[in-house]
Amino acid sequence: MPRSRTAEEILRRLVFLGGPTRAEAAVHVEQIEAREASYADWPRWADPLLVERLRAAGVERPWSHQTEAAELLHAGTHTVLATGTASGKSAGYLLPALSGLLADAAGGKRSGTVLYLAPTKALAADQARRLRELDLPIPPAVCLDGDTSGEERRWIRENGAFVLSNPDMLHYSVLPDHRRWSSFLRRLTYVVIDECHGYRGVFGAHVASVIRRLRRLCAHYGAEPVFALASATTADPEATAARLTGLQVAAVTEDGSPHGRLLFALWEPPLTDARGERGAPTRRTAVAETATLLADLAGEQVRTVAFVRSRRGAELVSVMAREDLARSGGRGEQIAAYRAGYLREDRRALEAALQSGRLTAVAATNALELGMDIAGLDAVVLAGYPGTRASLWQQAGRAGRGGQEALAVLVARDDPLDTYLVHHPEALFGKPVEATVFDPGNPYVLWGHLCAAASELPLREKDMDLFGPGASALVEELAKSGWLRKRADGWFWTRPERAADLSDLRGMGGEPIRIIEADTGRLLGMADGGSAAGAVHPGAVYLHQGETYLVRELDLDGAIALVEAKDPGYATYAREVAQVRIEREDRSEQWNSHCRVAYGTVAVTSQVVGYLKRDSRTGQVLGEEPLDLPEHTLTTKAVWWTVTPAGLEDALLAAPDVPGAAHAAEHASIGLLPLFADCDRWDLGGLSAAEHPDTALATVFVHDGLPGGAGFAERGFAKARDWLTATLDAIRACECRTGCPSCVQSPKCGNGNEPLDKTGAIRLLEVLLKPS
Repeated sequence: MPRSRTAEEILRRLVFLGGPTRAEAAVHVEQIEAREASYADWPRWADPLLVERLRAAGVERPWSHQTEAAELLHAGTHTVLATGTASGKSAGYLLPALSGLLADAAGGKRSGTVLYLAPTKALAADQARRLRELDLPIPPAVCLDGDTSGEERRWIRENGAFVLSNPDMLHYSVLPDHRRWSSFLRRLTYVVIDECHGYRGVFGAHVASVIRRLRRLCAHYGAEPVFALASATTADPEATAARLTGLQVAAVTEDGSPHGRLLFALWEPPLTDARGERGAPTRRTAVAETATLLADLAGEQVRTVAFVRSRRGAELVSVMAREDLARSGGRGEQIAAYRAGYLREDRRALEAALQSGRLTAVAATNALELGMDIAGLDAVVLAGYPGTRASLWQQAGRAGRGGQEALAVLVARDDPLDTYLVHHPEALFGKPVEATVFDPGNPYVLWGHLCAAASELPLREKDMDLFGPGASALVEELAKSGWLRKRADGWFWTRPERAADLSDLRGMGGEPIRIIEADTGRLLGMADGGSAAGAVHPGAVYLHQGETYLVRELDLDGAIALVEAKDPGYATYAREVAQVRIEREDRSEQWNSHCRVAYGTVAVTSQVVGYLKRDSRTGQVLGEEPLDLPEHTLTTKAVWWTVTPAGLEDALLAAPDVPGAAHAAEHASIGLLPLFADCDRWDLGGLSAAEHPDTALATVFVHDGLPGGAGFAERGFAKARDWLTATLDAIRACECRTGCPSCVQSPKCGNGNEPLDKTGAIRLLEVLLKPS
């Protein structure tokens, strides 16, 4: 904090600067007490030169969790280190990995190898830079990614010892070409999976299959590497790590690093005169409120980072904050944006300027959350709940490093989840963070990786256990349908195409759509075929590396979207209508005489029918445009609940009231599920019906928006009573009269949020949750 200023004083100053409208903004303030450091000795086996270099870099003694993880890994135990932000997790795996490489070098023999996997290229590059700064007498740490030339890849295959890459490169390049990588794989001693809590949903399922393919090829070449995983604090990290790797994993969770006292404010922006759909009141946007707070903090010389969910949002916050600061007589150049897409030199300059004090405040995406090494921040502002408690604490933990006091502020967006959290702080504080949700056995994911594995080495019966209980039946099905050829000694890939191309690790299915700048013909990026109608429909605002484009045309048959560089000043939200058919019920619970909750497989037929335009600064709805796009069918997982006619009577709902009540309950429950299932509301879909044809009852569905399911609906079923109780609480707590974006309205609703009955939703949920 600035000299002689406490976090409380800064918070009071923020309220004062905002005037009367901000007096009630800080709905709740929580104090997180300081934590003292717990030190340990350097491991006796640690290489003396490595210890000397680490000491020269400022690490006089390791913290207890670093030594604990290092000892486990050195002993050959697969280990996940799940401690807080800035707790030095990398030392836990670097001590054994680098000591091993140094011992090999000292013995004059060819060294073992280490493979480091990061979710982003930027994080891998940062790690490589730090390794090279240690200046150890081993081959230099090198990055292997899409920008690596053919000559560089050849050198890495022949000479690389510590290689930093990502799961995509492993999937598309290393594993299909494993014979040329055989020397590297044969000597592989450690595999590091950094930020492993980020591998969730379908992406997590893909990465789990890639890791199993890697283990299979290592075993083929006689290697059995030790897996080291680093994670933000999560619930049950050993189970998450085991699901990702298919191995038994030990967990180190007791954080020995120090942290200063943290004052955490939950902040709800005020209502404005702007109106949304159906005349509903709207709050000041989280982006606008964050910009004002950032300007106020910069004006008070409080070194601050504001986390914003999108690149465009980060740029917008920085522009608005600079304007606000300049209007109050400050220096607008004290504030900048930081996001992925910047050149490395530009990022380094921003980091140096923030550390030196030349730059006071930064609006950033989670590119900063994943690896920017900034010490000495005074405050962090979060523009909306980042989606998980793990990310919340990862971002808030950027403030108060080195034992200093700090301030964190969560600015609520105008949606049900954020509104619930600011009024129910117990959902954030004093609770363990959620477990990472993904399903390694998802057949829509696994089939492509089984084909890829068969193309790398023929699949044998003994491989089936590696890929999970559903693998045997799926392989037989792949053989029947011609994807694999069955012979006496196993299953073979005999098709001409590359099997690895069947799986898009970060996609959701369907042929990828190429996004092309119409005036130049330049390829900007790709969109998933399964989600293209909602993401790059005609008229959609598309963001690419901070630049804003408007979609002119979407050709689904040609798999092309044409865009032009243009910022219309608004964001777009696709409107979608859907029908749900129950294909199989897997589990169910009878909650009372009127209500039942179930989970199973559904077929969702959806169609994007239009899009909403909303002002980026005020949140005001500017209009709605119709679209005529084809239907799309998705087989996925869903959780649903039903209410009998007698239950509707208990809820005082006449027949005309039921559609609006169920519709409002559906929207709110979709908004609250991310609190329990480690997902975003955009990963989900839903449907409600006064009488659904498959149940003949009033029914509300919430389904995964990904082929085969991603585990979100399953987690919803497991946590259904807690989830739906929170949904009821959120609707009750909202101060609006008939429904608004903070409780029961949805920006995705294809029916224009009609009909919606807030009071009816409360009554319906009360009957659902009534004890039997």
